[in-house]
Amino acid sequence: MNKVLRRWNGAAPADAVREIMACCGATTWGEKLVDRRPFLNEASLLAASDEVWLSLPPANWLEAFHSHPRIGEPSAKAPRTIQSASWSRQEQGKVTDADEENKAALAVANRVYEEKFGHIFIVCATGKSAGEILAILHRRMQNEEETELREAAEQQRQITQLRLKRWLGI
Repeated sequence: MNKVLRRWNGAAPADAVREIMACCGATTWGEKLVDRRPFLNEASLLAASDEVWLSLPPANWLEAFHSHPRIGEPSAKAPRTIQSASWSRQEQGKVTDADEENKAALAVANRVYEEKFGHIFIVCATGKSAGEILAILHRRMQNEEETELREAAEQQRQITQLRLKRWLGI
């Protein structure tokens, strides 16, 4: 069994929730995963994460969204952990290196998106350039509110999976 998973399985519930929150900013997600311990392997944790995430109501999705910085910004309104902030910077690495024109366009588009949908734009940014993210944002601006909420939740699910794998060292 993975060393991180073994230790986490045996941690006190509050400590286990606090630790896994670096992977996803929804408190109920963390609590439900902790309640399902012990996990026998990484695959069972990843599958349970998806199952729990997809069972949560939109209010929990929005809580997770708020733990992220806007694309192109250094910090979130409600960062969960130092680790999650570090991962966000890594995930947005190509945006950080973008030219000022793309950064400015992203800043404007982020705010227009928030005005329309009422939450920050969430995208699995790993490996994507500012231009690619801007194109995704413009495409998603055409979505209806319910469709976009589900798309944002799917992007959060993908981010969570990547972060769980980083946390587990796999």
